[in-house]
Amino acid sequence: MVKSGSKAKRSGLAASPSHLMHRALQLALDIYSEEAGPDGLTQRQFAVLEAVSHKAGLTQTDLVRATGIDRSTLADLVARMTTKGLLDRERSVVDARAKAVRLSEAGAAALEAARPRVEAADKRIMALLPKGKRDGFLALLADLAGEADAAPDKARAEAKAAKKAARDAKKADKLAKKASKPKKPAKLKLVEPA
Repeated sequence: MVKSGSKAKRSGLAASPSHLMHRALQLALDIYSEEAGPDGLTQRQFAVLEAVSHKAGLTQTDLVRATGIDRSTLADLVARMTTKGLLDRERSVVDARAKAVRLSEAGAAALEAARPRVEAADKRIMALLPKGKRDGFLALLADLAGEADAAPDKARAEAKAAKKAARDAKKADKLAKKASKPKKPAKLKLVEPA
């Protein structure tokens, strides 16, 4: 007899969070694609345009943080979107080495046309869940996204802490070696009586 509900014992791929999230992502992207239509923005294009619409002048590094799209994919995506006329690029006022992107008129129009379609896709996805679980589901996704956003900073902090611990261990080892060396007897000065 197979148990049903949340008490059912899961095994194999059914017990793999990474597999289940991958399957859920495939479903979400399929629904998004159906709603966006063949000529609509891809999910990643929408994410970039939406991020840029909230703050003009973002660098590609800013966009990586805002969208979660990896650096090399984002660089290619921004180049293609610039060629299509959806984004404008210019030198960053903050960092002269970086290029900042702004929403072009065509990009703003494409974003406005895409928003209702993305909303429809989101509604279809959420409709697949019982009403009582929707808010919890979104909260869990937000928690996972927050962990993903924090991961680079955590990795840098851990690397810095490991480097400091290695330096401290080296200092402690040096002090221990110095302390364990036999001390040379002090030379006595003979003072002649006057």
